Amino acid sequence: MSLRYGLQARFLGMMALALVVVLTLMALLWSRQEGSQGEVENVSREAMDSMSNASLRRRGEGMVTQLAEALANPVYYFDLDAMGVMARAALRQPGIGYITVYDAEGKVLHDGSEEIVGYGTRMDDPLAFEVISARQLHMQWSEDILDVSAPILIGNERIGGVRVGFDLVEARRYQDSAVADLRTRLDDLGRRQLGWIALLSVALVALGGLVLWLVQRWLVQPIGQLADMARTIESGQFETAHAIESNRNDEVGDLMRAFSRMSDSLTRHNREIRRMAYTDALTGLGNRLQFREVLDQRLLQLRGAGRQLALLFADIDDFKRVNDTLGHDAGDEVLLQFANRIRESVERLGGEGAELARFGGDEFVILVQGDDVRRSASRLADALVAELGQPIRVHDRQVFLGTSVGITLFPEDASGATALMKNGDIAMYQAKVAGKNCYRFYSRAMDQAVERRVHLEQELRGAWDRGELSLVYQPVYRLEDGAMVGAEALLRWRHPEQGMIAPSVFIEVAEQSGLIETLGPQVLRAACRDAMKWQAIRPHGEPLFVSVNVSPRQLRSGDLPQEVAESLAATGLAADRLHIELTETAVLGDELHASNLLTRLQSTGVKVWLDDFGTGFSGLSHLRRVPVDGVKIDRSFIADVMRDPDDLALTTAIIAMAHSLGITVVAEGVEKEGQYAILRERGCDLAQGYWLGHPVAMEEFVTLLR
Repeated sequence: MSLRYGLQARFLGMMALALVVVLTLMALLWSRQEGSQGEVENVSREAMDSMSNASLRRRGEGMVTQLAEALANPVYYFDLDAMGVMARAALRQPGIGYITVYDAEGKVLHDGSEEIVGYGTRMDDPLAFEVISARQLHMQWSEDILDVSAPILIGNERIGGVRVGFDLVEARRYQDSAVADLRTRLDDLGRRQLGWIALLSVALVALGGLVLWLVQRWLVQPIGQLADMARTIESGQFETAHAIESNRNDEVGDLMRAFSRMSDSLTRHNREIRRMAYTDALTGLGNRLQFREVLDQRLLQLRGAGRQLALLFADIDDFKRVNDTLGHDAGDEVLLQFANRIRESVERLGGEGAELARFGGDEFVILVQGDDVRRSASRLADALVAELGQPIRVHDRQVFLGTSVGITLFPEDASGATALMKNGDIAMYQAKVAGKNCYRFYSRAMDQAVERRVHLEQELRGAWDRGELSLVYQPVYRLEDGAMVGAEALLRWRHPEQGMIAPSVFIEVAEQSGLIETLGPQVLRAACRDAMKWQAIRPHGEPLFVSVNVSPRQLRSGDLPQEVAESLAATGLAADRLHIELTETAVLGDELHASNLLTRLQSTGVKVWLDDFGTGFSGLSHLRRVPVDGVKIDRSFIADVMRDPDDLALTTAIIAMAHSLGITVVAEGVEKEGQYAILRERGCDLAQGYWLGHPVAMEEFVTLLR
């Protein structure tokens, strides 16, 4: 069996690593032992030095003290013979280098020799000065001699002294001999330990080889057989895997037999699993995997045949709102109703060979074939938009959703399945950008549009922190007396490279990408902070309100009342000086949810205005169901109010209808004096527009206030 980087090779590597580690530790131990032997030798030498010095000190003290007492009479009577006897007796003792008996002036009386060479001379060696001046027992050390001296006294009178020199060289020679013997013993002990280390290493290698052989026999080979069984099962040959049996009565044998039983189970459930893998569990439609296989087969059949194929990508508009507000059970029910409506439309208009699948979430895809697939796809897309735009009844509530459809054609747009699905997704996204609840055919220009939008979205992230986004304020005037009563906060983006970007462009990007949920609270807080500054400029004037536009996405999230409360608390702005503006379409989708949120806002004192009024499905019943404090007549009606009787009549009706409900009416887009006069005549409450004042930055607005 060839060695590979499997269990056997890994274990061999671990054994080698363990051996290297052990040998390294042994080498470190041996090195440490060598160091320890040196330390033992040094400590022993120091101990012997200390003991030797202490012994010499005690010996010197005893000997010199006895000699000083014994020599008192001979020195007093000047008995040189007696002095010589005592001095020679002391010199004969081991380790004595010299002995000197001297008088009170330090002159030599006897040195233990027969000739007494230095007799009568004053001692002048380096140690003599301290010896002569010493009045008690005195010790001095040199490199080779321990000099011990003591005065000879008769009563309290010092008549001389005696000094003895102990030879340190001989003592060191004895110490060196003892240390050498200790070193010999330590070296012998180290060699024996090295032998044990070598024996232990050999035993470790032998043990590793034995364990490696056992691992190969009892673990690697059986696991290799199990790996072969797993590859057989992976290839789908379950019966072949079942034929592999094992008589081993251990865990590995149990595992091999379990593999055989697993093969039987896989064989039984294989068909059921494949069926489940190709079907969407909720709707019963084909899923992405099944549709992709069908699409690949159709494209293979159509290539070179000159026939066409169309893919329709249908995505439910604002489906997340259903899950967020009604729960996922309601979302599943909506998906089922949509799936049934789409299935009926495909069966009626899709033609022969049409395929429908759910791609996941709220996205469905349809394959249509025929001679004129563009016309067939358009007819089916029209039907889907109309059918899916009808209200849905869920949990005793009526929900308006709609769908956006993207259409791509083969072979005009792409020749491969992946490219076709990508193009269909792009076309569907463009349908959402176009306002939702519509359909769009793919065009190559859409790729560039998607790239531009993605780039714009990336640039928009962090634009507020970089200071590129700012607020401007357009004044709002009361028509009755022409007084300024507030201003509308408008967001502007000055891109460092592209310059000013139209709000209609980047607001839509923020709405689609979800960035509006981050920008919205920032804009709200900044507007409230600026409104507080206005009051400081006009402390005695009529308090000005600030109106802030809120996107439908912010309303759907359900966090708007909390965000408003946090902004008011952080800035100190009074609630009645903040007006929240919402479009009609923001509240039409789910009036009950919107009504609850707006009621919570009104209870705090914040005013709620309905923006772009007249462009949606305005009506008296609608205004009665949704609590608002004011409506803003859309500028499209104001623009033609002077020359179009219908717009004038509609504007007059909106004013009358709102006033009957106690609702304030604001006209936006007033650009001519005649428009202003007509609106005042018809009883309109407030107005804003270029004739009254352009949107200006905070600094200019402050100047206007002053």
